[in-house]
Amino acid sequence: MTALNVLIVDDSIIAIDKLTSMLSELGHNVVRIAATGEQALAAYRECRPDVVTMDITMPDMDGVQATRLIIEEFPDAYIIMATSHGQEKMVLSAIDAGARGYILKPIRPEKLAESMAKAARLRHVSH
Repeated sequence: MTALNVLIVDDSIIAIDKLTSMLSELGHNVVRIAATGEQALAAYRECRPDVVTMDITMPDMDGVQATRLIIEEFPDAYIIMATSHGQEKMVLSAIDAGARGYILKPIRPEKLAESMAKAARLRHVSH
């Protein structure tokens, strides 16, 4: 499978460590980490990752707003929302904003693998 460059956006160090570990085990590269929506936009501009995993709840702006800003500037950005149970309404808003899908927290390795494989297929088709 194609190794993807991933930007992780999350304000939880535990979630970041877990995602980094799972992505590495799947053969992907975590190229940047951002803890806020503002950092996410700046990081995306700098490294143009293949995939972004975006937390919904963050301090400065939520993941939906951050997704909207990234998609406005980079329409082909591939963003996967990482969400807790009970945030279905926020997920729908994120999809409307341009997110390509979501994974539920706590993130299970097989669900992450599935999402990344889908991203790899779609990224491969568009390049």
